[in-house]
Amino acid sequence: MIDRRGHEHGSPDGMRRARRRDRRVYLFSHPVLFALLAATRRAPARKLGGTVLAHSREAVRDGLTRIPLDRTAAGTTGGAAGDLTGGELLFNQSGDDHRGSRRGLADALSADGVQRLRPIWTEVLDRRLAPLAAGVPIDLVDVTAEMAGATAAALLGTGADPRALAAAARAAAAAAAREHLPGPPRPGARRAARAATAHLTALLTAPQRAAHPADGAALAAMLAVAAINTTVAALPRAAAWCADAGLWSYAETAPDALTSELLRVTAPTPLLPRVAAAPGTLATCPVRAGDRLILVARHAVDAHRTDPCPADPAPPQTAQLVFGVGPHACPGARLARLQLTDALQALARHRPRVVTARVDRRSALPGWSRLILAPTR
Repeated sequence: MIDRRGHEHGSPDGMRRARRRDRRVYLFSHPVLFALLAATRRAPARKLGGTVLAHSREAVRDGLTRIPLDRTAAGTTGGAAGDLTGGELLFNQSGDDHRGSRRGLADALSADGVQRLRPIWTEVLDRRLAPLAAGVPIDLVDVTAEMAGATAAALLGTGADPRALAAAARAAAAAAAREHLPGPPRPGARRAARAATAHLTALLTAPQRAAHPADGAALAAMLAVAAINTTVAALPRAAAWCADAGLWSYAETAPDALTSELLRVTAPTPLLPRVAAAPGTLATCPVRAGDRLILVARHAVDAHRTDPCPADPAPPQTAQLVFGVGPHACPGARLARLQLTDALQALARHRPRVVTARVDRRSALPGWSRLILAPTR
């Protein structure tokens, strides 16, 4: 396949196969929701009753930077975070608490801080990907969960078992997401969310837990949920794109561009639910206080229609939208990018192919429950 600059990347059949496979994570997890988003995406922003759907880059940027938000409203990311952290919202605080938490986290996730964490995940990758060299298939979702759990445990200074921590963080996120989905209340959803959160908090408050940059077990739980769930959602999907579309060579020749493009097309957090605290506009669409905002990051970065092209990547200001902008930019972006780059480079040595891909219908973020990779014969 030749891009507009004359570079060869992948093949048309491979790209189509990769896109068909990746669309399954949306169609099988929340088909009605994503059908609605697809039906309305031609407009930069569209209002349906008390909900505003933001699809364009301009509209999503407005929603992140220009509209005052109710950070604790039910049915929003902040509302789910509030339930999980008992009101201590690591990524949604305001004032001195917000700035203090973000400063502490920024130190831990600085360039130096991330480099200190790097041996943790590279050890997991070296050990768990070794069977590929012997021709033995692996489940990349399971590998990624251990890698993410080990990294989160080191970041938080806890001695919790990485795989147990990853399982608890994924269960807590899934339970919180089910409770906050639109529609009538689901019997037992709140009870399940509280039980999952209690289990995660217990892991983080065990006697072996040490000091970590997030002050308090509630904030540690929120950080673990964010770091683990986005990694487990993004990395296997990115690897499947590489395998299906024939992109493995870019992990060696243009690793940063490959990572940026795969994060753009997978958009691990494809939409951001918010509630407006004051009037404003998204693009040209009027917003009233109390309106629900659905910021569709997947559409804002053209993930739904533009294939990944490491030889001709999207501009940084576009690709960065998957991590938010301004005061709502994700502080873990550097960590996420480096982890994905290292994982793709380690996998590329084996040029694996997808044997089995099973959608995770219960996860908080679109992704695979199993992704079996085998080395190319």
